[in-house]
Amino acid sequence: QVQLVESGGGLVQPGGSLRLSCAASGSIFRIDDMGWFRQAPEKQRELVAVITSSGSTRYADSVKGRFTISRDNAKNTVYLQMNSLKPEDTAVYYCNAYITSSRTLRRADYWGQGTQVTVSS
Repeated sequence: QVQLVESGGGLVQPGGSLRLSCAASGSIFRIDDMGWFRQAPEKQRELVAVITSSGSTRYADSVKGRFTISRDNAKNTVYLQMNSLKPEDTAVYYCNAYITSSRTLRRADYWGQGTQVTVSS
């Protein structure tokens, strides 16, 4: 059994910052790409940022220069530092990871439960 647990969401004023964390736990053999997606009301889920196991990163154009994704492989954790937040960043943020189970040696796509980020004055 593999779990992704997110934390760090909340309410912040425009221009403020938040840091999201997502920890993977359970029967883990290997974690490949980890990433963050978001879904605003009545919109499709979209990619925010992704980081490979070697540290290469990719960002949505809308967050480049404001958000930074990082990971701590020893802790099986991925982070999203969000600066200069805008009202249009308001969404539920979901953690995603491609994980190979130590029990089955099968690679699968896992999702966290989501954490709400609201940017409002």
